This record gives sequence, C-alpha cells and structure tokens, in this order.
Amino acid sequence: MKNQLQKCTATKLYQRALGALLFAALCVTGNAAWAAQVAGVVARLSGPLMAKKADGSVKVLGLKSEIESGDTLVSEKNTYAQIKFIDNSEITLRPGTTFKVENFAFDEGKPENDSASYSLVKGGLRSITGLMGKRNKEKFSLKTPNATIGIRGTTFIVHYVSSTDAAPQGKSPVAPQGKLPAGAAPAQLLPPGLHLSVSDGAIIVTNNGGSLGFQAGQFGYVPNLNQAPLIVPGNPNIQFLPPPAFNTSSGGPGAGNGTSQESAAVDCVVR
Repeated sequence: MKNQLQKCTATKLYQRALGALLFAALCVTGNAAWAAQVAGVVARLSGPLMAKKADGSVKVLGLKSEIESGDTLVSEKNTYAQIKFIDNSEITLRPGTTFKVENFAFDEGKPENDSASYSLVKGGLRSITGLMGKRNKEKFSLKTPNATIGIRGTTFIVHYVSSTDAAPQGKSPVAPQGKLPAGAAPAQLLPPGLHLSVSDGAIIVTNNGGSLGFQAGQFGYVPNLNQAPLIVPGNPNIQFLPPPAFNTSSGGPGAGNGTSQESAAVDCVVR
C-alpha cells in the first residue's frame, strides 16, 4: 500500500510538472504569435523621437531603434527622423509630426502578404517607395485627416496643417479654387488643409469629394475631407528641409549617418 501511495504521489507530481511546462510553452508561443513585426529602424535622427507602442508603453528612440507595426511615432518641434523600412522604403518625418504605422507586413518571398498602411495624424513627411511599392502598389496607403494617398511608384511630400497651425486670415497662399491670386507672394505659413508635392512617379489622392492623380512636378491641395483634391500651379511654400545627410543613401535598415549621433542610439521605456 505504501509503495502504491508513493507511485501515485510521484505520478501526480510528474503530471503537474508536465502541465506547467506545457503552459509555459503555450505562453511563449502565444507571445511570439502576437509579437508585432519589425517594420524598420531609425536610420537618421536630428532630435528627440518618441514611439507609443501598441501595449500603451512609450519609448524614447535613438539611431537604429526598431520600429514595429502598430507604433505611433512623435517627432519633437526640432526633430527630423528618417525611418528605413525592411522593404528598403523610407519615410522621413518633419518636426512636430505624429505618424502611425497602422499595419506593416513584408516577406520578400511572399508578395501576396504585403501590407503598408500608415496614418499621418499631424505634421508632414517625405515618402520614398521601396520594393513593396514597386511590386504591390495597391497595398500602400497613407491616411491623413483630409484624404487617403495611394502610390504609383513614387517620391512625394505631404504636409497637413490644422486650423490651429494655419496662416493668419487673409494670408493664405492658395485660393479656394486652388490658384494663386495674380501677383501674390507665398505666405510664410500654409493655410489649413493637406498640401502635397510629387517629385518622382505619381500618386492618387482620394476623399469624400473625389479622386485626383498627381504626376512628378505637380503640387496639390486638399482643403478638407469633403472637398475634392486640387492641382496647384506652383509650390505654395511647402518647406521640407532636413539636414543634408538625410538626402543621401542611408545604406539599408540599421545604418547610421556616421556622425556623433551614433552615441544617441538609446531605447528608453517610459511608463
């Protein structure tokens, strides 16, 4: 009887241990399954950059910090930040920008699973197409408060100006019809709305008012979500002036700029 009790106790202990191991394995598998894909890295940086993670935590990013699908990036008022994505595309944020990587998925061997969905909440950026944008143009979308932008193999700049950031009344460089008044000089500040320029390729801009394509060398303006996009005859003073190093090749994901900024590669979690 004593031997039977010992065997029974040993069996129960073994079952409990095995159950604990299986539970731990399931937890690890579950965490791996839910982990967001690394979308890219911070390739160049001129000031503070924050990332709001999907789990609610906040990180201060540095050079070579990883960017994940689901991250919301916030650049400070003097910060330009260049993100190099794993498909070799680039997005450079201007100062005072809030930008979300809503859904990013890329596998070079599985183009059918491509996805690049972004959201510009405020501020502006420059986008340079990578491999995904060349093989699956329809999988790219950039949402803004006034319109959604699709690409046709492209380099373009967008700048969203809210009513609180706009030029004083009467100083708008863009008339309601999207044309500059005769003899008018561009104002120092842009009027409320979405402003854009295309330097290579083409984009299509869509909102509740309709859709309009823009080619290389063209400028555009979208007053609000319900007014159709407009072609502007000249640059309405869209300014995008990152440091000179931002306009050279970053050498792929994780590459720094070869300056003392390398020492700023810090990941700091803020809770």
